Amino acid sequence: MNFSELFKQTNQLSKFSPNGKYMGNCVQYRLLVRDVKTLQILQLYTCLDVVQCIEWSSDSLYILCGMFKRGIIQVWSLEKPDWTCKIDEGLAGLTAVRWSPDGRHILSTADFQLRISVWSLVSKSVSYIKYPKHANAGLDFSKDGKYMALAERRNCKDYISIFHCSSWQLVKHFEVDTKDLADLAWSPDGRVLCLWESLLRYELLLYSLDGRCLSRYSAYEFALGIKSVCWSPSSQFLAIGSFDEKCRILNNVNWKIVAEHHHPHTVDSPSVIVYKEVEMKPPLLRGEMMPPGGFTVQSKYEVQPVPFQLPSVKPDAEKPNPKLGVGQVAFSNDNRFLATKNDNMPNALWVWDLPKLCLTAILLQSNSVRAFQWDPKQPRLALCTANNKLYMWSPAGCVSVVVPTEAPFHVTSLQFHPDGNILMLLGKDQMCLCFLTDPRT
Repeated sequence: MNFSELFKQTNQLSKFSPNGKYMGNCVQYRLLVRDVKTLQILQLYTCLDVVQCIEWSSDSLYILCGMFKRGIIQVWSLEKPDWTCKIDEGLAGLTAVRWSPDGRHILSTADFQLRISVWSLVSKSVSYIKYPKHANAGLDFSKDGKYMALAERRNCKDYISIFHCSSWQLVKHFEVDTKDLADLAWSPDGRVLCLWESLLRYELLLYSLDGRCLSRYSAYEFALGIKSVCWSPSSQFLAIGSFDEKCRILNNVNWKIVAEHHHPHTVDSPSVIVYKEVEMKPPLLRGEMMPPGGFTVQSKYEVQPVPFQLPSVKPDAEKPNPKLGVGQVAFSNDNRFLATKNDNMPNALWVWDLPKLCLTAILLQSNSVRAFQWDPKQPRLALCTANNKLYMWSPAGCVSVVVPTEAPFHVTSLQFHPDGNILMLLGKDQMCLCFLTDPRT
């Protein structure tokens, strides 16, 4: 691994472009576009206010900046530095903004979900979509970019509208059998639309494009329900993380449960490898003084014997959104593994073997797991715990690496490059790149 120097950033607004050539990051009201290989600044744009959101277009030729406080969107072109575009929502306000799949239309959501505006960079026209139910949820594009599904609320009922992204014409509109629709997600093959209820009711529904309900699933009643949903890249499986500390896997043949993964407090299976992070502080020699910034605490993983007791946190019943249940689920790109995080065991990350339908490894960290992401090219998992280390897991084992920086730098989020050979490490107000070398080459 090789690490770059630290760069300034604000609100973790740093993203790789879809083609992998550029990296955009914001520092207050300035947007910097760097070359990923050389890290040289290619463009420096000055926005009208502090930026709250940045998004790349699908072809990496444009990048937008959302300034929600002022209701303004600014769009910048990498090919034509002198070209500028400003979208002012005015009194309607701005709560969310995103690109359409073609990279030439921008969808902005007004305050109080009054409407969604579709702005065209080609014809400079605008059209409106009424009745969106949510600002940052309830909207998804099919992977091929042909269709957009939108959750709507009309007359106290939930509806789904499907639009064709080339003309923005309404293709299908139908009522769905939900009490309070929380979100939706297309299957990667674009054949099925998955909907699920709010956390107060456990119910998940699957619809075809023509509005037919293919199946519905409910694991239990009268308790907090679905917390996270994730499709496998092949569309064969649908993972549902629940408040009862279980992750259920549905198959796409008959939409029945093929696996129910528990997150027990005691692991006793000899086939499960428990990796525990052990910190090692260097000893002080006689007469040696402690450095001003303190010693860099190294750490390593040690395999623990089973049975092994996992630490857990009891959620506060008096507070909303309890830290309980499977809140994060992610499939590896090759569909071999599934990673889950049970929120009342914040220091543990669980890795499941999909073909064998069993638990294969547990990573027990010294601190809470803040973020994790799969390598887009191979079964390799990266995670961070808000300290100065980067952790990685693969079927071959685990590794812990200290990020070598002069100033204190705690990794709170991370992002893989589209090629999988670079990791972006984000802290509170700084970031750096980690260049990974592939041992197979």
